[in-house]
Amino acid sequence: MNKKTMTADDMAIQREAQAWVVRLASHAVTEDDAHAFRQWCAQNRAHATAFSQARSVWSAMRPAAMQLKQHEAIRQDAAAGMRKGRRAFLGGAVAASVAYLAFRPPMELWPSLGEVAAGFAADYQTATGEQRSVAMSDGLLVQMNTQTRINVQANVNNETGLELLSGEAEIQTDFHKENRVTVVAGGGVVSALRARFNIRYTGNNVCVTCVQGRVQVGQAIHRVTLDAGQQLSYRADDFGVPQAVNTSNVTAWRKRMLVFNQVALSEVVAEVNRYRPGKLILRSEELGRSKVQASFSIDRLDDVIALIRDAYGADVTQLPGGIVLLRKATA
Repeated sequence: MNKKTMTADDMAIQREAQAWVVRLASHAVTEDDAHAFRQWCAQNRAHATAFSQARSVWSAMRPAAMQLKQHEAIRQDAAAGMRKGRRAFLGGAVAASVAYLAFRPPMELWPSLGEVAAGFAADYQTATGEQRSVAMSDGLLVQMNTQTRINVQANVNNETGLELLSGEAEIQTDFHKENRVTVVAGGGVVSALRARFNIRYTGNNVCVTCVQGRVQVGQAIHRVTLDAGQQLSYRADDFGVPQAVNTSNVTAWRKRMLVFNQVALSEVVAEVNRYRPGKLILRSEELGRSKVQASFSIDRLDDVIALIRDAYGADVTQLPGGIVLLRKATA
């Protein structure tokens, strides 16, 4: 099956369309918003097409979002000892559904209103599947991976300051100069001089891998120096210990490859979702525990769907907008 490979422009249009769906459904739309939306649609036929597809996915996933909203409301009522009538509960759930979808998209299918605002505020950012190279002053090179947002801080005393808001980047300093780089991420600080390292900030976890040279990692009272071939992860309540890793697997994304060595399928799906427009959704915990030993081209990520179907016998349901439901096949 031949499919057109999405370009960075295609992916940017898709994210803009998703953002318009969220904004127009938020009940906070102004006349200026409506005018801006009409202009956006008129710019390019691809804009209107992308919006139509995004709206179709919204409509297809609304029942799941409503169910999630109702379950959450039931739990909240039970915790507070409240007993509401069924009619009052359903009426409130329906009234809140659109706002709920805007601020807490079901299964993270949409950028929330907060994410939309934050994304436009970053100095540098990449869309889903996009990679970008940024050459900064003093020989500092930043290779940005998919869904990455970075702010640049002041350059003081030959030290360049960056803030990784989310995503992943490979950072290389000039090995011939005394120029240090400092990266703030997730409440910690990573510092390096004459080094190359990979830093990833997804969810609440920060993972730092030293590829060349030495890298210092600090958080609160913790301080660790990583040598080449070592990796450390930390989060707000946990500072890990250095571990030896295969750096070529960590940096495979630089060659537009994803490498998995005996990784749970649920983790594979989560990683693929960072690169692929739309969403792969696992509907079986048992299927998600299956181990995967494989490598995939970032430009052919639908091969992952074929693997899950053929190697694990999963049922595959395709929905508009690149949404794919994966279930354990029934006998």
